[in-house]
Amino acid sequence: MIIRVEKVNKHFLLNGRRILVLDNVTLTVGAGEFVALLGPSGCGKSTLLSLLAGYFPPDDGLIELTGRLGYMPQRDMLLPWLNVVENACLPVAVRQAAALPAARDEVRNLLPLFGLEGFGGSLPGQLSGGMRQRAALLRTYMAGGDFWLLDEPFGNLDTLTKEALQEWFMELRKEIKTGVLFVTHDIAEAVKLAGRIYALSPRPGRVIGEWRVAAATSPGEREQLKQEILASLGAKKETSL
Repeated sequence: MIIRVEKVNKHFLLNGRRILVLDNVTLTVGAGEFVALLGPSGCGKSTLLSLLAGYFPPDDGLIELTGRLGYMPQRDMLLPWLNVVENACLPVAVRQAAALPAARDEVRNLLPLFGLEGFGGSLPGQLSGGMRQRAALLRTYMAGGDFWLLDEPFGNLDTLTKEALQEWFMELRKEIKTGVLFVTHDIAEAVKLAGRIYALSPRPGRVIGEWRVAAATSPGEREQLKQEILASLGAKKETSL
């Protein structure tokens, strides 16, 4: 199972002009691998996830996907009139309604793993921001268990909640060996969570660097890695873009 993007270009029309958004992008995500995609706002990170999810095709290049795919956009997109269990089961309801009873049982069994034990019957409006994100991740799991496309899943949370969810997510990954392509503009988050990191330039997005986080084993090496990524992106002292 693999995600492979090779020499992909994508344009959009804006006010009659053809705007290049992604330029000759090449990257891979292997089975069970956690890859972060870094870059400034507007560089095409979300566009690339939309291409992978099949929302629209690339203009040029190759996209190869093998395995089941789940996609989580920047907002949790939970339906406010459905409880947590029913929201998590939405991909199954769309794909194969006859499988819903078994899917509900599976979701109920997964609630403790996703930090939602006792909240299966709760509506989204009754959940905290962190719990909503975990519910959305559970729905993503039910959509596809081989690869997850995660578009800044913790980006709209306060610092304490974000750090708590990062720790929880690292523990979750020990139980669920899903391949992940994780979009973020937070360098510290990418270094903390990912095994490999790609960086995109400002629009049009081009791959300007690739780093293997596993090679940076000490705190000092990880700090040096952050500075290398910052330098490649033309930043100075910040760890988010």
